[in-house]
Amino acid sequence: MTHFAYPWAFAALLLPFVVWYILPAAKGLHGDALRVPFLKDLARINLKSGSIWGGMSSDNVKLTSPLWLGTYLVYALLITALARPQWAGEPVRIHNFSRDILLVMDISTSMEEPDFVLNNRPVSRLNAVKKVAGEFIDKRGEDRIGLVLFGTRAYLQAPITFDKAAVKQILYAMQAGMAGNSTAIGDALGLALKSLKDADNPDEKIIILLTDGENNDGSVTVPQAVKLAKEAGVKIYTIGVGSDGGDFASFFGLRMGGGVDDSSLKQIAAETDGTYFRAKNTASLQKVYEAIDKLEPTENEDSFVQEIRELYYIPLLAALGLAALLALLNRRAGNV
Repeated sequence: MTHFAYPWAFAALLLPFVVWYILPAAKGLHGDALRVPFLKDLARINLKSGSIWGGMSSDNVKLTSPLWLGTYLVYALLITALARPQWAGEPVRIHNFSRDILLVMDISTSMEEPDFVLNNRPVSRLNAVKKVAGEFIDKRGEDRIGLVLFGTRAYLQAPITFDKAAVKQILYAMQAGMAGNSTAIGDALGLALKSLKDADNPDEKIIILLTDGENNDGSVTVPQAVKLAKEAGVKIYTIGVGSDGGDFASFFGLRMGGGVDDSSLKQIAAETDGTYFRAKNTASLQKVYEAIDKLEPTENEDSFVQEIRELYYIPLLAALGLAALLALLNRRAGNV
């Protein structure tokens, strides 16, 4: 469907007629100061010289003359371009409500424990998390996603963005131990809250915290982080990852980290209106993200958008082409 963005611009089409009938006719460049009897004879000679305009004097230019009509057509095309003709496509329903979701992932060395199973093969907790979290990201529709990785220190690896492919690429590239061996949950939540604040999105903000340990490092305590989250109105879902075996021994019999601090994770979720989940294996981890997906739906289809294509260049090019043609014809006629 074609329409004009500024249809009121067509009122300017009447301007030449207003000027023609209201303003007095010009008497010439030199007025009546010098009268030369043979000028009328020169004008008649010009008429007979073959000019397509029928003479260029103001007395000869009429509203029906080719010169006036051609010039007015150029003017009309310019006014049409000024009115901005546009083509509008069919309205498309879109989601008009989005969320900022920040995934806060524990990548301490304890996440290397191979107590999960994928395709009937044992895999580490981290590899299971990568797969399930990647599927969760794909389902988020119009939501923006960010990624914070933490161990001894917390790092913002992917700021809040609509580019889910980039977030997944960073997610799949993370390795256990990259951020240190200990677990600084408080620092990770503090960094996540700051990132959400900087994002400045008026819609809902959510943190999904996943860890297999307890807060044993960092400068921010869990209660401090919870207080900041409550003040910011950020909802935190917490996920404890790991089997019921608790502590695991490495190949050499060394302890790789403490068990999940269920009480702290429950407290974080409860005080921020979130939910605590326990993921003991790959299947339960998948159910956790499915549950969060249901708790935080993306469907809200109350808005529509239309594709708009500007067409002003068509009458503009036509005006320029016609003006060039008129000038060429007038020059040829004058040289006859």
